[in-house]
Amino acid sequence: VAVRAVFLGYVFGIGSVVSFIAPSSWQMFGIYITVLAMFHYSEFLSIAWINPSTLSIDSFILNHSISYGVAACSSWIEFIAERQYFPVMKEPSFISYFGLILCICGELLRKLAMFTAKHNFNHIVQSEKLDNHELITYGVYKICRHPSYVGWFYWSIGTQLILQNPFCLFAYTVVSWKFFHDRILIEEITLLNFFGYDYVKYQKEVGTGLPFISGYKLNL
Repeated sequence: VAVRAVFLGYVFGIGSVVSFIAPSSWQMFGIYITVLAMFHYSEFLSIAWINPSTLSIDSFILNHSISYGVAACSSWIEFIAERQYFPVMKEPSFISYFGLILCICGELLRKLAMFTAKHNFNHIVQSEKLDNHELITYGVYKICRHPSYVGWFYWSIGTQLILQNPFCLFAYTVVSWKFFHDRILIEEITLLNFFGYDYVKYQKEVGTGLPFISGYKLNL
C-alpha cells in the first residue's frame, strides 16, 4: 500500500511540475497525469473512509484490468506521436480545458456517490446480500441509479479531451460505454435479487444516467 501511495504521490508531483514549467505542448499531459494520480489515490482514500472493512491494495484500482492498462498506454502513445508530428494539436485549448472540467465534475460525482452509499459501495459487484445492505435512493441516487459509473464514464472521456487524442477519445467512449453497459446488467441482476420489487419501482422512477443504457429489466 505504501509503495503505491508513494508512487502516486511522485506521479502527481511530476505532473504538477510538467504542467507548470514544461513547453506548452506538454503542459496538458502534465495536467492529465495529475488528474490520473488524484483519481486513483482518492479511490483508496474514499474506500478507507466509507467502507474500511473492504479496503485492500486493490482499492487503488491501479490493477483494474489488462484492458484498462492497454487503454492508458494507448493514450500515451497517441499523445506522444501526435505531439511529435502535429505539435499544434497539443497546445492548451478550449477542448483540453473543457476536458479538465469534465474530469473534475466526473470525479466529484463519483465520490459524492461513494460517500452517499457509504458501506453499501464496493469496487466489486456483490453476489450475497449482507445484513447491513440497503437500497440507496436519495441524494445523487435520486438523479440516476448509477452515479458512480456516470462519473467514471465522463471522467474517462475527459482525460482524452485533456490530451486532445481524437482516436482514443472515440475508443474510450465506445469501450467505456460497453464496459458500463455490461457491468450495469450484472449489477442490476444482483440488486433485483437483493431488493426485489423495491428495486423494480426504483428502476421505473430513475434512469441509469448513462446514454442508451437501460439496465436489466424484469418483464412483469
